Amino acid sequence: MDGDALQEIARQRAEELPAAEATHPFGPEYDVFKVVGKMFLLCTEVRGEQIVVLKADPRDSEALRQAHRDITPGYHMNKRHWISLEPGGELDAELVRELVTESYLLVVEGLPRAKRPVDPGSFGARPGSTPAP
Repeated sequence: MDGDALQEIARQRAEELPAAEATHPFGPEYDVFKVVGKMFLLCTEVRGEQIVVLKADPRDSEALRQAHRDITPGYHMNKRHWISLEPGGELDAELVRELVTESYLLVVEGLPRAKRPVDPGSFGARPGSTPAP
């Protein structure tokens, strides 16, 4: 997947999420998606390549980096809590959408309950599935 497709898939998924908004706090070349004022997605360019930067649970981010060469520590972010998705490799649209959703839910979990636009334990749960603890 090239950088344009990578960012487009990430943006489209972010726009579908409740209370998510696109902002440009760092300038027009940086698309930053926030939920209730907290960032969960950054689309930018590094060394001429378009990348996506997402929040991730530290345990998950380590496993993702080991499993996918196109997932690296978060560019210009806390390397334990953020990952970068890079173009040109094996990442598919379904995984990108899933990672954007997980990033969003991590941020929502950190919000005061009264400000959460969704219940992070049950958002997106399939019928008949048990919500995460």
